Amino acid sequence: MDSDHTALLTIKDYIRWGASRFAEAELSFSHGMASPFDEAAYLVLYTLHLPTDTPDLYFDSRLTSAEREAVADIIRQRVETRKPAAYLTNEGWFCGLPFYVDERVLIPRSPIAETIEKQFAPWIESHEVHNILDLCTGSGCIGIACAYAFPHAQIDLSDISADALGVAQTNIERHNLAGQAEAIASDLFDNLQGRQYDIIVSNPPYVDANDMAALTPEFLHEPSDLALASGHDGLDHVRRILREAAEHLTDNGILVVEVGNSQYALQAAYPDVLFHWLEFERGGDGVFLLTADQAKGNL
Repeated sequence: MDSDHTALLTIKDYIRWGASRFAEAELSFSHGMASPFDEAAYLVLYTLHLPTDTPDLYFDSRLTSAEREAVADIIRQRVETRKPAAYLTNEGWFCGLPFYVDERVLIPRSPIAETIEKQFAPWIESHEVHNILDLCTGSGCIGIACAYAFPHAQIDLSDISADALGVAQTNIERHNLAGQAEAIASDLFDNLQGRQYDIIVSNPPYVDANDMAALTPEFLHEPSDLALASGHDGLDHVRRILREAAEHLTDNGILVVEVGNSQYALQAAYPDVLFHWLEFERGGDGVFLLTADQAKGNL
């Protein structure tokens, strides 16, 4: 990587330089950023302790020598390690909320965020929601976002990974939700006996063997065995969820699960189930919804 950045002076200079280095290195941008410019701007502003919505008029500001070295260093780290930006900053965003993240958990990026922002309408009445389960919670971002959307509901954040639960607990405390959200160690529903929920929402492992073999280096920094891979067809975890979810749903409850590219394998495996596939204004697919009646009657 070109190490000569001494001629660069301004925020704008370093964003351009970073974007050029990222494009030159053919990095992958699948963890919340849309382009080399977006990621360069995020990393430069973060390193300078500036918000992501800093007005453009400040982009001509000159950096101190210490700032220039700090910005150049994080740009180099991104290229040389191929770590996604969120792992370099220990910051991920979901539903407009900041979350602590590290390599113990996936980086937040689920399209389910749009559904949470709409309080799962029209599928459920918000005032009837009292208990929510974020199954395979990882960083806790989905469950914690639900706590904001349903401030009177109790939220359970469950995961098989003790490491992930440590991150989720950090985020529970960061968002001051200790009285509303609880982190629970559980292999899917195994330790949730007797608990029922108005909403079960899950972003479980769902990557099939072929897609796992094709992952870019950025994805290999994520906890693949516990958070990405799910058997040959990507459905090992989803099959268990479908078998067991019904007994954990209230009569008017809903099940929302992200399966990504394994959507087509799921439809082939369950041809008689009328999955409702959610649509998203900001992009994304592969998320299904089932009502409690559907879950109890067809699975």
